[in-house]
Amino acid sequence: MADQPPTTLDDFYREIAAKRGQQTAPSVAKPSGDIGHFGVFDLQALHRDGPPREMPYNRRTYYKISLISGRNRAEYADKVIEVGGEALLFATPNIPYHWLPLDSQPRGYFCVFTRDFLAANPLGTRLDALPIFRPGQTPLFEVTERDAEVARAIFRKMIAEAGSDYAYRSDLLRTYLLELIHLGQKLQPAPTVADPPTAATRITALFRELLEREFTPLSPTNPLRLRTPGEIAERLSLHVNYLNQTLKAETGKTTSQLIGERIVQEAKVLLRHSRWSVSEIAYALGFEEPAHFSNYFKRYTDHSPGSFRG
Repeated sequence: MADQPPTTLDDFYREIAAKRGQQTAPSVAKPSGDIGHFGVFDLQALHRDGPPREMPYNRRTYYKISLISGRNRAEYADKVIEVGGEALLFATPNIPYHWLPLDSQPRGYFCVFTRDFLAANPLGTRLDALPIFRPGQTPLFEVTERDAEVARAIFRKMIAEAGSDYAYRSDLLRTYLLELIHLGQKLQPAPTVADPPTAATRITALFRELLEREFTPLSPTNPLRLRTPGEIAERLSLHVNYLNQTLKAETGKTTSQLIGERIVQEAKVLLRHSRWSVSEIAYALGFEEPAHFSNYFKRYTDHSPGSFRG
């Protein structure tokens, strides 16, 4: 992300320790031989000693699913979403966001986990290929009280199991985690029965995953490297024409359009939420000349970078 590296799990736990007045981050036990990381928290218990802090605009290196009650505000690039009731948030490492609690006494639950914790998930697909975690989405949903109660029950089971000595508790926690993911999937405007994966869907998922990785981390000294269809096709060991035909059939857009939209999305994030100059943003996004970046940005948005930044 812009002015700081992505927030890691170590950063997350250090902040919890600091809030509790501890010198070191709390350790989380897990069965021997298990992979990945999983943690679950009750917001009221976590913040009983003081109001919650706002979460700065940044990427995280982990996934997070939250059930939040009360008044909150979420900011994604150029989108601002006000939440006044019950909401489910599905945060991914691919989508930076800023979370601002507007109530002094937060209520709800959240869990954090790494990609490898669900590496062998029964869904048989990459997390980022699921609609709920797909790049370009805004995975925040206001939910009914009925759906909120379903989510609360799942989180309570997670908390109870995380503290147990059951030898297979991580497997059970994965099951509960998938329940939450499926609850979110149902809130998506998607078919009720997913089509079996095809070569085209796999190539599209690999393309999106490769493209997203290029934006983390990003800086004027570590600029975007893959900016053309040919460069990405070569990395995927595909002919550029085949990649373009596949993406066009799957998304209705060409490879160049998808790359361009993602570059402009990142440009909006940097213009609104970083202190970099327009020139620094241009270099970070792989443009050799700021004027080329300005023309590129205006072609997609009808605004110059300066006018968009305001």
